[in-house]
Amino acid sequence: MKLLKMTRRGLMAAAGAATLLGMTAAVPAIAQTPPGVLVVGQIAEPKSLDPSTVTAVNDFRILMNVYDGLVRYKSGTLEVEPALATGWKISEDGTEYTFDLREGVTFHDGTAFDADDVVYTFQRMLNEDHPEHDTGPFPLSFFFSAIETVEAIDEKTVKFKLNAPYAPFLSNLAYPTGLIVSSDAVAAKGAEFGRNPVGTGPFQFAEWKSNELVVVTRNEDYWDGVAKSEAVLFRPITDANTRVAEMLSGGIDMMVEVPPVALSEFAGDAYTVNEQAGPHVWFLILNAKEGPFADKRVRQAANYAINKTALVNDVLEGTAEVAAGPTPPAFAWAYNEELSPYPYDPEKAKALLAEAGAEGAELTFYVTEGGSGMLDPVAMGTAIQADLKAVGLDVKIETYEWNSFLGEVNPGLEGKADMAEMAWMTNDPDTLPYLALRTDAWPDRGGFNSGYYSNPEVDKLLEAARSSTDQAERARLYKEMQTIVQEDAPWVFVANWKQNAVTSDRVSNFSLEPSFLLLLKDVEKN
Repeated sequence: MKLLKMTRRGLMAAAGAATLLGMTAAVPAIAQTPPGVLVVGQIAEPKSLDPSTVTAVNDFRILMNVYDGLVRYKSGTLEVEPALATGWKISEDGTEYTFDLREGVTFHDGTAFDADDVVYTFQRMLNEDHPEHDTGPFPLSFFFSAIETVEAIDEKTVKFKLNAPYAPFLSNLAYPTGLIVSSDAVAAKGAEFGRNPVGTGPFQFAEWKSNELVVVTRNEDYWDGVAKSEAVLFRPITDANTRVAEMLSGGIDMMVEVPPVALSEFAGDAYTVNEQAGPHVWFLILNAKEGPFADKRVRQAANYAINKTALVNDVLEGTAEVAAGPTPPAFAWAYNEELSPYPYDPEKAKALLAEAGAEGAELTFYVTEGGSGMLDPVAMGTAIQADLKAVGLDVKIETYEWNSFLGEVNPGLEGKADMAEMAWMTNDPDTLPYLALRTDAWPDRGGFNSGYYSNPEVDKLLEAARSSTDQAERARLYKEMQTIVQEDAPWVFVANWKQNAVTSDRVSNFSLEPSFLLLLKDVEKN
């Protein structure tokens, strides 16, 4: 089977491959997938393939193979290197970034990439009066809120002016939210662009069958060398047991987020288990605005009541470490090593609940069936429910499919639930707390602080840290923030995960990235 060109014939070949492979939940997979076609078992259906509009790593894993940003993370690191930009200059005061753009790059639709596309990408997110702003919403536009203006100096030069020095700016440009879209394609497709993406990346979009597959084919004109695989098929397989069965039967070549209890099934020469530490936090959002968790003592009680060591060892099979606070230890320079995780102390939890008058409180707990970095969420949720019941809390679980779950949690828990599972993989110590712990990040203000936590001192520390260009000073501010947040306990700090993936012996040259993104250009499949 050949999937060589983005033609109608190529599209039909890709669709034919999907049919031949049985790429639906209803049709059993055959024992061999075609050579040159990499089949990836994902954890959920993507919400969109418009990089400006999504938040889930599940979606990002596809997007990073279809689009490019001005910069990217250097392989194996979170360091930034050139991509669509060949270089950049930063003004002495840290408020102007001027990028020189790569020559000869075209989008998958054949149109030339230039500075106007860069301007368009960011103005669409940031300017409410932009003609295509209604193709949003743009939930991670917070990443670029420091941008005051973005202008094309000429076709191959673009300048960003910031309202203040902003240390994470380059890192945020490398994150999927900063991927560059085709202005012509968005203007033509409007709100349907997310189902018909056009980028400059190593693979180009071919087909999306809802709840079955997303097909991307090799971009023969890619500026950074042609991909090794002719096509990649991303299959959403929400049920972890089904995903494992598909991997064992040969229906998929690669599986991301292997359930810890299944890792032993992939021992031997037929498979390779890949692991990579990264900046991940698995936590429980607590509704600090209303209900029992509006009292700090009850939030602290939840942290003491949950046996996180048992969760890590028994449910996650030792594939994670107990979290001490909101910042992952992967950010070694900004991580507060003086903090220790809340110990498992059910008696302390009971005492705090009694002091707060919250014994026997009824709690609604949102749990997802599966989703980005959620670490066996149903089993984890059930174990957490049991631990809270043991200290006298009556917890009712409501379970949702991943995208439905996000639709319930991201707009805020007010009036709906007391707690919810969540996981974040971040690119900078600024990202997660700035988007999910500041007062101005409450959902009705455009952020992801779904539990409505508020502490003015935390707000001040975060604002100061992101505007400092001195890394030592940033580290001091972040460490102080962590101390306050751990004491306030707006979340239950559960685990920092070591990501994993399994590949068959037909797959070579694959490695996981500390960014938790999936880069497949150089992966070979025989």
